Amino acid sequence: MSRGKLTGLHATSCRRNQRAQKKLINSVDCCVDEALCGFVRANGGLSLLKGHRVVLRSDLENLRGKVALVSGGGSGHEPAHGGYVGAGMLSAAVAGGVFASPPPASILAAILCLHNAGASGVLLIVKNYTGDRLNFGLAAEQARNHGIAIDMVVVAEDCAFERPSKAGRRGLCGTVFIHKLAGALAEEGSSLDKIVSKVTEVLKGIGTLGVSLSPCSVPGCLPSFDLPPGDMELGLGIHGEPGIKRSKVASADEVVKTMLDNMTNPDSQSHLPLKSGDSVVVCVNNLGALSRLEMGVVARAAVICLEDRGLVVARVMSGSFMTSLEMTGASLTVMKANEETLRLFDAKTTAPSWPNLSKACVTGRSYLSEPPTMNTRPQEGTYSEGPLSAVLRQVLEAVCSTLLEKQEELNSLDRAAGDGDCGNTHAQAAKVIREWLQSHVVPGCPGQLLSVLAGLVQEKMGGSSGALYSLFLTAAAGHVSEGRSNPAAWASAMHAGTQAMRRYGGADPGDRTMLDALCPAVEELMKLPTAPTGGHLVILQAAVQRAASGAEDTRHLTAQAGRASYIAAERVTLPDPGAVAVAAILRAVVEVLEGQ
Repeated sequence: MSRGKLTGLHATSCRRNQRAQKKLINSVDCCVDEALCGFVRANGGLSLLKGHRVVLRSDLENLRGKVALVSGGGSGHEPAHGGYVGAGMLSAAVAGGVFASPPPASILAAILCLHNAGASGVLLIVKNYTGDRLNFGLAAEQARNHGIAIDMVVVAEDCAFERPSKAGRRGLCGTVFIHKLAGALAEEGSSLDKIVSKVTEVLKGIGTLGVSLSPCSVPGCLPSFDLPPGDMELGLGIHGEPGIKRSKVASADEVVKTMLDNMTNPDSQSHLPLKSGDSVVVCVNNLGALSRLEMGVVARAAVICLEDRGLVVARVMSGSFMTSLEMTGASLTVMKANEETLRLFDAKTTAPSWPNLSKACVTGRSYLSEPPTMNTRPQEGTYSEGPLSAVLRQVLEAVCSTLLEKQEELNSLDRAAGDGDCGNTHAQAAKVIREWLQSHVVPGCPGQLLSVLAGLVQEKMGGSSGALYSLFLTAAAGHVSEGRSNPAAWASAMHAGTQAMRRYGGADPGDRTMLDALCPAVEELMKLPTAPTGGHLVILQAAVQRAASGAEDTRHLTAQAGRASYIAAERVTLPDPGAVAVAAILRAVVEVLEGQ
């Protein structure tokens, strides 16, 4: 759509050269037509008007006797406007080129198509840009000459400028609200005059303000404006028109507060008047390139900021509703709402881009659920000591010391095939366990201790290692207790832990992981139940030796799991750090037992 002087400036900067932004398109000249075709082909309720960039409802016969709604504008704002065509919203959407107003001939063709389908009248919903007003207005006059009952509503809800120019306030994402309310009224059979009267009144209570962290670029052109890294533009238009303020990027909470402060500033002629107790609908609109993660953060900030002002947030829309190509930014649209407005807002529509929103009021709704009462943090429980507590404490202290001593060795091994933090993660586990030992008794029940350790490493160790160790300890815990801690039970526990790691981790011996040290050791430990009297220590020592050999042999294996699997085999020539850590842990345990 036209942007006055900006259009001319933009046209002179549109040079197809190597600096133009990359786009996943076939050609600059065909991208709008191909995009419309793709959109319509993907949505069975829509059709294209041959020879025009017009998206129509496929069920035009259902318009007989009802008011038809037509909107549109430049492409590049998807899903606006074609995404809002459907029963309960628009009857047709007319697209121009990227950021260019559609031609009057296509607008008139859409109007005539709807009139011929039996529509009782046609309402044009137009954003307040000069090109749109002119082209839709010309089509409206031509339609009147054909005897068609037609009217036009101009949306101008931009809250950016304190003293708007003669051109008036721009039409932004608030247009989508008008599509919805007018569409619901039309679907109910309301007259053209009633629809115009109702949405004109509603428009007085709608305001929009946008903020951007980056420009956008029309296909084949340079970015629409320059915005240095770390800066943001407040109050810009959906085509990159200048805003009211440029500043450094702040936190989401600060940005949202600034936006709402500007929107509601009573000193501004374009402010949205809101008072405590007002019920509102808010739309958090992605201008194109914000991640869904960021959108969630902004939506949260918007709801909290509005509620802090004493407003009742009745509904929240969050997503991409009127974009600006790949612009990194968002706009906030706030609409004052009453019971009737919400009824129309909630009315059913088949428009493919309208969200499936809850009809529950956001403010006052309990959105937190209580967690189950089961003890999911065994490390915080209270336990009793037993005969095994002393030796178990010695074992833990020895393991912790060993892992702290080997921190840099494990990091060095990990740097060859990973991100170099294997020693750090194991050292973190050791520190957490040591800290826990200083303020807790060691349970006499080995199973309880293993559950405690599982909880500690799950929360504090981090990474895949934390999950794997926690899996091992959790699975092993059920196989040993204070009354069942003989060698056979420990062998069963070690086997169960190892199998859990294999089942959920997806690795096997030979894949160059910690299992290459652990599995041979456990295989040796499975001889414990049948060992002769006094032979248990020999088996433990053999298990340690097999773990050490398994760890050393990983230097000759090709990684099939973990980060090392993404590295060329010839570059991975050192032992696997996870396997080395397992071997060191087992050696520390057995050395303590040898001294008993």
